[in-house]
Amino acid sequence: MNAWVQLLLAGLLEVCWAVGLKYTDGFRKPLPSLFVLVTLAGSMFLLASAARTLPIGTAYAVWVGIGALGAAILGIVLLREPVTAARLGFLALLLIAIIGVKMTSPE
Repeated sequence: MNAWVQLLLAGLLEVCWAVGLKYTDGFRKPLPSLFVLVTLAGSMFLLASAARTLPIGTAYAVWVGIGALGAAILGIVLLREPVTAARLGFLALLLIAIIGVKMTSPE
């Protein structure tokens, strides 16, 4: 599998486990906790696999960016977190940064 596809999937799994943390009740709920642990392991595995080809700085920055952007968007959609023009603006800047890091990567 292409390293960039692995990294994208790793980032999407990061969104899953990050948002899933909200549902674990401090790891006291078994099913959400299992979901978090499985998606966390999958995310780490795919990140490590992508990092065999991609520079670690690039891979990590893109992975964290996808996770942060996705978690923030799902926080707004699922958890009714506040939406402000400033917040949306900074999330747009984060998306631009993720794209910029990818576009300037040597791989």
